[in-house]
Amino acid sequence: MLHLRLITPSDRTDDVVQLIEKTVGTTHLAVLTGAARNPQGDVVLCDVAREAGDELLSGLRALGIDETGSIAVENIDLSLSKRADKAEAEAPGEGADAVLWEHLTEATHEESTLSVTYVAFLAVATMLAACGVMLDNAILIVGAMAVGPEFGPLAGISTAVVQRAPQLAWRSLYALLAGFAAAMVLTAGFSWVLDALGLFTFDMLEAKRPNTAFIYNPDWMSFVVALLAGIAGTLSLTSAKSGALIGVAISVTTVPAAANAAVALSYTDYSQAAGSTGQLLANLGGIVVAGVLTLLTQKFFWARRR
Repeated sequence: MLHLRLITPSDRTDDVVQLIEKTVGTTHLAVLTGAARNPQGDVVLCDVAREAGDELLSGLRALGIDETGSIAVENIDLSLSKRADKAEAEAPGEGADAVLWEHLTEATHEESTLSVTYVAFLAVATMLAACGVMLDNAILIVGAMAVGPEFGPLAGISTAVVQRAPQLAWRSLYALLAGFAAAMVLTAGFSWVLDALGLFTFDMLEAKRPNTAFIYNPDWMSFVVALLAGIAGTLSLTSAKSGALIGVAISVTTVPAAANAAVALSYTDYSQAAGSTGQLLANLGGIVVAGVLTLLTQKFFWARRR
């Protein structure tokens, strides 16, 4: 169940109440007349089944409540109410299958912002992956994958394509490209420092690395894995399954490929740099394609179900 807290202009409250009452899957409606001060108006509270949430939010935005008042949505972790059980039973479909498009757009917008924190996480993940590829240590590679925040902009691009939101698409693409560029430059500098300290050597880069050689040898399986990871990651976002998203993070070699490319460039090994770049592009492209197709499929089947 979702809990909605609305601030509505007094002349719109009746319309809002009528919309809530006619939406299947709503319950626990309460109206606090004149309770709002900034902006002035009434406070309307209600609970709605997740599977009916997108329809209700779309109706509220059509009434202009997001512009003249406010719409706040919270997840209800526990609701002990027969009315809530009845509302969930009446709402079409299953809550786990429902997509809250407004929430998805807002979440991906936040996660696809180029910020100091985002670049710091990506740079640290890339440096950690650089240590992993030079030491041929799979554990460090997995750790770097888990730290990397790059799935946010990738999900933002997929969402923007499906929702036809060019501003979100450009914002996500900029965060993705600028973030990886900054992380790779910092990792190249990190590699030079460790080389000066004798911790990295050219021989380590050129040595046989059975555990991490796949990072600079892209093939069709790389693209297949990226597609599967993109599907799982998109489903984890739309269903709010964060555990699944962590699993996606450690299944795709985006950060390790960027790290190997940066280290290879620092040693002027253009062959490995090119192979790693190919691996990076294949994974990024596969995730975006899978994300778009997954969201389109969810949108199609959910519309038919409703």
